[in-house]
Amino acid sequence: MRLYFIALQFLTIIPLPFQLRCGERDLGRSMAFFPLAGLTLGGVLAGADFLLVQVFPRPVADLLLVAFLALLTGALHLDGLADVCDGLAARGGRERFLAVMKDSRVGAVGVVGLVLGLLLKYQALLQVPLAEKRAALFLFPAVARCCQVLMTVGARSARLDGLGTAFIGGAGFVQLLAAYLVMLPAAYLLSGWRGIAIVFILSAMTWFCRWYFTRRMGGITGDVIGCASELSEIGALILILSLSTLHV
Repeated sequence: MRLYFIALQFLTIIPLPFQLRCGERDLGRSMAFFPLAGLTLGGVLAGADFLLVQVFPRPVADLLLVAFLALLTGALHLDGLADVCDGLAARGGRERFLAVMKDSRVGAVGVVGLVLGLLLKYQALLQVPLAEKRAALFLFPAVARCCQVLMTVGARSARLDGLGTAFIGGAGFVQLLAAYLVMLPAAYLLSGWRGIAIVFILSAMTWFCRWYFTRRMGGITGDVIGCASELSEIGALILILSLSTLHV
């Protein structure tokens, strides 16, 4: 379970009561446990929701859940969303795109992307039927972490260094297979065939994002992986809502 705790430590700020030894390729190998870490995040959100709704009306409770998720993850993937939005808005070729994403400052387009992303996540969560909310809280963080694995395994790195390079170097088909062997049964248990459909739809979206950024930059970066994760969270909540509305 050491790799699970490495995944949890990387994806969250949840403190661990012990020290972990992390080798050069352990970050990539820990991706096999990303969906399980996402389910853990979902469990924390579900527990927080149980407490919040005792005190606050649902709109306030759901907004606090979105804020709590950002806090739990250290806003790591939100930073990727903002950086990619700034990079997409920058004029120029591959090197310009990479330079803008590496800049620690957030531009106007990045701020707009962050605001729209958080608003979409909040509004979609708020409209999810109450009977399906707890399942949604488990599902959407997990499927987003699974999509991170799909974005990474077999990809080319756009940089010679950085977190993206570290994950790409250590993650392979075994990690991808293990991630889906966790994700698909969990999705079915949480939402039935609707959950399976959500996993495959978001996997297709992630594959398209990977193809686009590989074509645009010659590979992917940690920011791109984070951006894809945020888009998958938003997409999962929107799909849960839309499939529920359509009674699919």
